[in-house]
Amino acid sequence: MSLEKKFVKAKPVCKVKFSLSGEQYKSASTILLVGDFNNWQLGETPLKLTKTTGIWSVSLDLETGKEYQFRYLIDGTIWENDSEADSFIPSGLGSENSVIAL
Repeated sequence: MSLEKKFVKAKPVCKVKFSLSGEQYKSASTILLVGDFNNWQLGETPLKLTKTTGIWSVSLDLETGKEYQFRYLIDGTIWENDSEADSFIPSGLGSENSVIAL
């Protein structure tokens, strides 16, 4: 798992790249990024697989000065947090959400 932040000096935006790699993701057919930035809508933000590297990723432009809760949904059944998140917060559903602070 990986979170890359690149702050844009000219405007209050951060380019964030969300990435997943490793053996546990090789057999996945879909991985979705779901969170505050897309109103937790399934299918709005799919990660794309780069077959040569085996890395799933997606990049978003997010407003700075905010925190965003998010999780990954793998093959429509497995919810997973990002181990590199800035923090974790109870979801209210018996689990935690990852948090990225910008």
